[in-house]
Amino acid sequence: MEGTHTMPESAVPPTPPVELPALLAREELALRQIAGPPAAGTVVHWVHTSEMADPYPYLLGGELLLTAGVHIPEATGSGTYFDDYVSRIVAAGGAALGFGVAPVHDTVPRALVEACEAHGLPLLEVPPQTTFSGVARAVWQLMSRARLAELRRVTEAQQSLASAASRPDPVPSVLRRLAQRLGGRAVLYGPDGAEIAGAGREPGGEARAALARLAKVVQPDRPAPPGSGTPPPSSAPRHHAAVTRPGEPEAVRSRAGHRPGPASGRPAPTPTPTAPTSRPASATDTVNGAHLAVYALGAGHGFVLGVATPHRAPGDHTIASVAAVLLSLLTGEQHSGTGAARSAALVRLLLGAPPEEVAPLLGGERWLVVHARPDGDGAPDPVAASALGAALGSALVDPAGDVVRVLVPADREPAPLPGWTLGVSAAVTPADWPAADTQAARALARARATRTPLLRHGPRPALAGLVPPGEATAHARALLAPVTAHPALTETLRAWLSLHGSWDRTAVALSVHRNTVRQRIARCAALLETDLDDPDVRMELWFALRHI
Repeated sequence: MEGTHTMPESAVPPTPPVELPALLAREELALRQIAGPPAAGTVVHWVHTSEMADPYPYLLGGELLLTAGVHIPEATGSGTYFDDYVSRIVAAGGAALGFGVAPVHDTVPRALVEACEAHGLPLLEVPPQTTFSGVARAVWQLMSRARLAELRRVTEAQQSLASAASRPDPVPSVLRRLAQRLGGRAVLYGPDGAEIAGAGREPGGEARAALARLAKVVQPDRPAPPGSGTPPPSSAPRHHAAVTRPGEPEAVRSRAGHRPGPASGRPAPTPTPTAPTSRPASATDTVNGAHLAVYALGAGHGFVLGVATPHRAPGDHTIASVAAVLLSLLTGEQHSGTGAARSAALVRLLLGAPPEEVAPLLGGERWLVVHARPDGDGAPDPVAASALGAALGSALVDPAGDVVRVLVPADREPAPLPGWTLGVSAAVTPADWPAADTQAARALARARATRTPLLRHGPRPALAGLVPPGEATAHARALLAPVTAHPALTETLRAWLSLHGSWDRTAVALSVHRNTVRQRIARCAALLETDLDDPDVRMELWFALRHI
């Protein structure tokens, strides 16, 4: 009997769906549709085999459900068994049903054919020589090929857009290249909503006007002139607004309990929480067959990228997001002059000026240090790091290895961001930037270990403050002398104590195997000649570690 299991909230796989006609075209499978609406437009996200009389609890939506009919009672008569069975599959969002002929049934039951026809569910006949695993393998092969083609297309577009951004006329070049890659129109709107630049084939008049209106959905509210008595302009109607971040993948999380229909393709993006704002970061609409999308540029000056295409292909959102990141950097530099200010600050630092002297050039006197690491494996690329900085409201980004460090003015409060784990320091003056960097690193380690999207360093009065700093440091160095010669041991001991002696969470925080953690802690205990299970010992060691 099949067992239930909890599926992740993200119900749609990161691979493109497979169109049913492509599966029917595989000659080695010899599948034949015998009921239901035409296959064109029906897509398959998964393949699932079930002999349950009611498969609804085990479906996520979008499946090609395979059955040999073992569950069918011997005497169904003229009852409602098949009608109930098919209606439950449709209610669960199943894409199609495949019925295996032999060894249980010599033919597909006529009542099942009629039920599928009545409920609009495509029914496929699976011949005896075709195994269910062979059908599943064919679906995965088609998905893999589609995903590879999509990744190749996105990679080539990313390289092409980056090359365009380095030209003498970067903004028009990026728009031209984007329009070519998407086969449509790319427009840059200014803070006042006027079209500044555009490239590509002009859409129809109604679609063009709709794109301009859609751009106002994501533009930040602008305060009314002093003394005008006029409130800020009200929000424009939300046209399928999808709150996303530049660079966020198209297969975003679906609503809990939502099941995509059998011919829906990828579900529409679901709003995802972002930093507090009155406007979404992107929005989409369809007008007279033209697919419209707009992206608020991350520099925060009111610029918007608009895209109109005759069709929407996998990867389009990612390609447009890359262009939005590049245009965010370009428009931010040109509009505010922050690039020159950052260059001046860098030169002054290199020539010996103290950080507190150059900080006003960068935009503030108190700062937060944010350490961020992308979810999953692999180091973030420069475009992803730039997108992170734009989302946090800062262009001061350092993509150092697996961790991205961002210097953020203290008045811009970071919020959790999809796809990232963040550690945030306390607000400090430039003189304390190194200490804040350490705080953010430790906050990130704890955030990863506890699987928390964002963790802040929270200093508060403690008993440690009663001991003079000089005496505390001297005591710490003497107590920890046996292990401080081994940085890996010191850092492991610190993480292990901060996580209350959890082997697994410490291993996650340090990106090592749990056995490595055990070995290092045992080595620390031997070098310190103490019992690390004693709470008094742990307290004293934690006190000491805070002072080295």
